[in-house]
Amino acid sequence: MRHKVAGRKLGRSSAHRKALFRNLVTDLLNHERITTTEAKAKEIRGLAERMITLGKEGGLSSRRQALSFILDKRITDKVFTELAPRYAERPGGYTRIIKLGPRLGDGAPMVQLEMVE
Repeated sequence: MRHKVAGRKLGRSSAHRKALFRNLVTDLLNHERITTTEAKAKEIRGLAERMITLGKEGGLSSRRQALSFILDKRITDKVFTELAPRYAERPGGYTRIIKLGPRLGDGAPMVQLEMVE
């Protein structure tokens, strides 16, 4: 039984899954829009929003926590200098999922995950 077991496994080991999430969040914060499967988008949405919340807090501890998850220091700087002030008045909900339809190869439901304006 899977009582109180949260999150999707996505057919990967835990290390592979963590690396996937770090890569997807880094790309989302860099490009502000990515296309991926619906399951992956729903998993990384909370992680990306947590990084922006760390940027809004703005302290040294928050910056170190963000650096430990985001792969590129330049993108961490972008979160703290560009994205955090943009969402300063917004209490959450920094991302949006737009459904695109099934992928041609295997029919997986595809979505576009983007940062709201």
